[in-house]
Amino acid sequence: MTHLENIKKLFSKDFVENPLLESFEVGKVYLSSGKLVACDPVITNDMQPFTTVFPKGTFSVLLHKERESNCVAYAEIIFSSSDVSEWKLATTEGQQTKDLAEGEIFGYPVESGMGCFMDVETQESLNALEQKLYHSKGVDFMGIYEEFFHEHFFDENGAIDQYAFLKPSEEEAGTIFAFETGYGEGFYASYIAYDKNGAPVKIITEFIEIS
Repeated sequence: MTHLENIKKLFSKDFVENPLLESFEVGKVYLSSGKLVACDPVITNDMQPFTTVFPKGTFSVLLHKERESNCVAYAEIIFSSSDVSEWKLATTEGQQTKDLAEGEIFGYPVESGMGCFMDVETQESLNALEQKLYHSKGVDFMGIYEEFFHEHFFDENGAIDQYAFLKPSEEEAGTIFAFETGYGEGFYASYIAYDKNGAPVKIITEFIEIS
């Protein structure tokens, strides 16, 4: 079974039926332009948005954890309640699935152990925040993870949670949905479900393949 076939089997319904997974609706993400970015926000500050344009607005986000490890296996955004007609590998500009050899994927690298979903305009806000902190702190600047992300995942007592919703700009409504990625570092693909009219229903990023 290919990754795409497995995603179709797991996520084409409104709920996931697999004893190896535990699913949680964890909050909502706001997309200001509908141009969605999936990336490691610490190492990739210029990730291209997917070629599919998603609706603008606020949408429910789910995490699906592998029960045995309690690690995040899949992250999901739901855009509508329409029936799923087909699934496709998510691509960015210039990526063609026909160019992939068997077993290859398009996706994004993770080095920080963290991935995210955010609007491309929110990515711009995050980059602006990083520059602002860098110029204001100078040699004391410890990097965007320590300065912005870390406190939402860890405190003096240890880990707080496996995900967080963050706003890099008080002036903008866009949010970052950041979360731990599977067992950590890797290269991870996303898959988009479409309805019969070609409108996106949901997007899934896979970190641990559960079959």
